[in-house]
Amino acid sequence: VQLQASGGGLVQPEGSLRLSCAASGFSMDYYPIAWFRQAPGKEREGVTCISSNDDITNSQDSVKGRFTISRDNGKNLVYLQLNSLKVEDTAVYYCAADLRWADECSLRTSAYDDWGQGTQVTVSS
Repeated sequence: VQLQASGGGLVQPEGSLRLSCAASGFSMDYYPIAWFRQAPGKEREGVTCISSNDDITNSQDSVKGRFTISRDNGKNLVYLQLNSLKVEDTAVYYCAADLRWADECSLRTSAYDDWGQGTQVTVSS
């Protein structure tokens, strides 16, 4: 079971990026998936998540209306669309899977079993 986040980069404020989370060894479409981020000197924080059946998404207040999580089950990918980026969004972004079917999802790090390597997002002019 392995996750890999990609798609990060350097972007100007108000710009957009799309991050991808790819899985090997299991099908992500059955499990809740979340995106987290960690800025230098700060704790890892939950950004957004999606439940097993895609009915439920949760996001932290600071990204509501700007970030969107979605799945492409045919490709076994989960995306994070980041729009209207701000300097304070700069961080390493990680995807994580909760390896238990659930019709809900959590933004707590303790809820997730499997983590991928992160991808750096830098927002700067």
